[in-house]
Amino acid sequence: MDKLIDPFARPISYLRVSVTDRCDFRCVYCMSENMTFLPKKELLTLEELDRLCSTFVGLGVEKLRITGGEPLVRREIMTFFNAMTRHLDSGALKELTLTTNGSQLEKFAQPLWDAGVRRVNISLDTLDEQKFADITRWGRLPQVLRGIDAAQAAGMRVKLNAVALKGFNEPELFSMTEWCAKRDIDLTWIEVMPMGDIGNEDRLGQYWKLTDLRDRLAEQYTLTDLPESTGGPARYVRLEETGQKVGFITPLSHNFCESCNRVRLTCTGDLFMCLGQEDRADLRSALRNHPDSDAPLEQAIRKAISMKPEGHDFDYSRQSVDGRVSRHMSHTGG
Repeated sequence: MDKLIDPFARPISYLRVSVTDRCDFRCVYCMSENMTFLPKKELLTLEELDRLCSTFVGLGVEKLRITGGEPLVRREIMTFFNAMTRHLDSGALKELTLTTNGSQLEKFAQPLWDAGVRRVNISLDTLDEQKFADITRWGRLPQVLRGIDAAQAAGMRVKLNAVALKGFNEPELFSMTEWCAKRDIDLTWIEVMPMGDIGNEDRLGQYWKLTDLRDRLAEQYTLTDLPESTGGPARYVRLEETGQKVGFITPLSHNFCESCNRVRLTCTGDLFMCLGQEDRADLRSALRNHPDSDAPLEQAIRKAISMKPEGHDFDYSRQSVDGRVSRHMSHTGG
């Protein structure tokens, strides 16, 4: 079967799947405090998620990242992870992983390892308990730290994803770096993106350019650029003094569109070909209208990939949030 190739000759080998729009936190850059969640009937069932992801794997997707919301709050989610194990066993799927806030990892780390998950990304923007409560609104830092311990105890490689927020976690740049070094945890910094209506939060005021963050790191460490990639958009350096890896995801100051190999599936079955564009393709209809044949679904996927744009247009340079997209990050899946 022909693999998925977009109009710019980029092979699509990476699918990010949101399994729920719900979360047990309300991070200020991701959600409003009083979110209205989708009716359950609009969400793909676990069986539909299996069928859809399996179709993508059959079309050449080799990396599957499960996201949310918070994926581990989805009821019976391990049924889905355990179902995906068969694609790892066959060799068709090279990696099954997830991005989580860590709140449920203490419970799920070992079952996830048993299902074949070997790496996990944990969203954690601060190690200060009060700041953590402030930015997540509902979160409890000790619970997340226990989840990190559980993931490492199970054998998983842990990476922290921290959103760079000016005036918030700037003072923790070196303390977070050292904390991760002591625990053999990789750390990736992400520029805040203009996604969704989050009330009174000021995206321009939050924006901390990662070239500035990198310059700060270079004041204390020797940075060596690394050619490696984990299949995502991060660019990595090694801190020679600690040996650890630090990544930078820079959709605003330096986009990574030229090498984009990924698409994003929402929990309602919409496929977004680009995080920074509003274009979407409805795959749920092809799923539900043709329960006995995957051919219409494959056709819908190929048509969607044929419309993948060359890049996004996030831009803060004119002191306005140009390229803002209306949906919340929790709906698209990060």
